[in-house]
Amino acid sequence: MSDVATIAAGHFKAGYNCSQSVLMALCHRYELSEELAARLATGFGVGMGRGGTCGAVSGAVMALGLFGGGGGPAGAAAKAATYARSREFYRRFGERHGSLVCLDLIGLDPSSPEGLQQARREGLFQSICVELVKSAARTADEVMASGVVESA
Repeated sequence: MSDVATIAAGHFKAGYNCSQSVLMALCHRYELSEELAARLATGFGVGMGRGGTCGAVSGAVMALGLFGGGGGPAGAAAKAATYARSREFYRRFGERHGSLVCLDLIGLDPSSPEGLQQARREGLFQSICVELVKSAARTADEVMASGVVESA
């Protein structure tokens, strides 16, 4: 089995956004095609397009939902377990990187034209974001493997 971090980084380097890259690296395990994963995660890149929650974090949380999420009245336990896994992911990622917020992680607002131009000029997407994509994919994979299932 290939390393999910390497797969996620490959997608990112190929031109997918941070959220797409993480979800695509993990989706095949749960019968979601990479094409549909890319479409689903499109709007979550660049901190949901506004510099908010890091897109790599959003992609990881979507993968955690694929792993064990559920809905409706019969899905309460699955939702609670997914919330617990998400909290554990947030804790680990936050400890490793100091924040879950795109603006904080890269040090500028990539959702503004000026910020996007500066991020590209300074190579921040390749120097910072590719590492965040790898970390988010790896951390989500670790959380799925860890068996975290406490209730919300």
